[in-house]
Amino acid sequence: RWFTHFYVVSVLWNGFLLIWLFQAEFLGGSLPSWIAYMHHALGRVSQTDCEDFSALLVLLLLWLHSCRRLAECLWTSIFSNGVIHIVQYCFGLAYYIGVGSTVVCQVPTNVRNGKELSMQICWYHIVGVMMYVWASLHQHKCLVILADLRKSKSGKVVSLSHSVPSGDWFERVSCPHYFAELLIYVSMAVTLGFHNVTWWCVVMYVLFNQALAAVLCHEFYQKNFSSYPKNRKAFIPFVF
Repeated sequence: RWFTHFYVVSVLWNGFLLIWLFQAEFLGGSLPSWIAYMHHALGRVSQTDCEDFSALLVLLLLWLHSCRRLAECLWTSIFSNGVIHIVQYCFGLAYYIGVGSTVVCQVPTNVRNGKELSMQICWYHIVGVMMYVWASLHQHKCLVILADLRKSKSGKVVSLSHSVPSGDWFERVSCPHYFAELLIYVSMAVTLGFHNVTWWCVVMYVLFNQALAAVLCHEFYQKNFSSYPKNRKAFIPFVF
């Protein structure tokens, strides 16, 4: 349940960055000086209007993702009494601050110099957003399924123990909500136009992080439920 803190930080920080970037893109404002230092360290060069708009769109998607996850933590998920390690907790807070800053760092510091942004919508923006919506809907549905396992038919919480979930993507993998998380980050890479190496590094981190969590959960199910479906993979349907 302490993951809720991550999403509070993400909503506030990435919302702040989103407003900052929007002002820079549309109102001729300027980005903070620390972004300039980051650009210098990364060797950033000027981008096209389409790439600037991509970064703004991805930051919006990231913020919306954080808002949804915060709402799910508050009103959907039924948490057990499990605890989180202090190192993992601190790293999680830093991650959600860093991931939004990574998006902002893809935009030149003199982003528009007061000129109007050309909102050129490219085909990969449409594909990325559609993939984002599709993965987000499935992730929410899977989280609802997990929460319902601990409720009675009337909606009252009756247990905090673990049960075997079924339905939707659970028929193929043990942790479809983790797989959906990966797809959400891949959709943002698509929205950035496929070629953004920095964001693909973020995707690789999410891949290994979510895969590890999925394997641990999969092993837990297999150990504690003798009748657990053998056809289910841990993380990626039919693959892993």
